[in-house]
Amino acid sequence: MKINKKKFIYLISPNKITNSFYNNLNLVLKTRKVSFFQLRLKNYSLEKKIIIGKKIKNICKKNKVKFIINDDPLLALNLEADGCHLGQKDMNIKIAKKILGKKIIGITCHNSMNLAKKAIKAKADYIAFGAFNQSKTKKTKYVASIKILSKVKKLTKVPIVAIGGINALNYKNLLLNNANFLAISGYIWNNKKYKPLQAIERLK
Repeated sequence: MKINKKKFIYLISPNKITNSFYNNLNLVLKTRKVSFFQLRLKNYSLEKKIIIGKKIKNICKKNKVKFIINDDPLLALNLEADGCHLGQKDMNIKIAKKILGKKIIGITCHNSMNLAKKAIKAKADYIAFGAFNQSKTKKTKYVASIKILSKVKKLTKVPIVAIGGINALNYKNLLLNNANFLAISGYIWNNKKYKPLQAIERLK
């Protein structure tokens, strides 16, 4: 998987999709800072996810951004997404690979070298660590330190995604310490000070 240093953002959807979201997504993706967009919707029916997913997929395709589905390889297959992100409690990566073939599969490794080694062995396309900061999007169960990034970098060339409360004040530190991509959601979508486009433009 190619790493484009200018496109370091792994953007995650807000928990609620409103009508204004699609226009904002298009504006944000046009900045050419985003490599991946992950659709992460916990409280929507499958039918609704498919309708929303199709619209988002078109916006991602137009802006050359990889479209990833959270937790659900079968939905990723249905939407012909570029891949799927798996948590530790989701489907086993071997089964997901059988469903998705050569599509991208990323794995959450929290703050664990052991989980990272397993994910690397299972040929994950990227591995995600966090939370590096307190997050409002998701309850922080696991706390990761910067040290784990350099440890993992010595082990593998698999791209690393950093997760958790990332914003304009703390993002550079992660990029300087071996994170290839930064998973960002709340800072873009729920920012009380800036609109989504203004928020992403502060990440230079």
